[in-house]
Amino acid sequence: MAEGKIKKLTDKGFGFISSEKGDLFFHHSAVEGGMFDELQIGQSVEYTEGRGPKGPRAETVKVVG
Repeated sequence: MAEGKIKKLTDKGFGFISSEKGDLFFHHSAVEGGMFDELQIGQSVEYTEGRGPKGPRAETVKVVG
């Protein structure tokens, strides 16, 4: 799994992860355990990278630690 940090969260249920490859979009449904509301900007996460209709996106997002 790749690692990154939460860069941005929205009240519409999506956000962005900052990674070595650049920023990746993610949807709240990709967060394991349904813990989207508990995520914080700067928090470390692990994820798998997939393809969405608009390009790369983070899937299976898990909080590290």
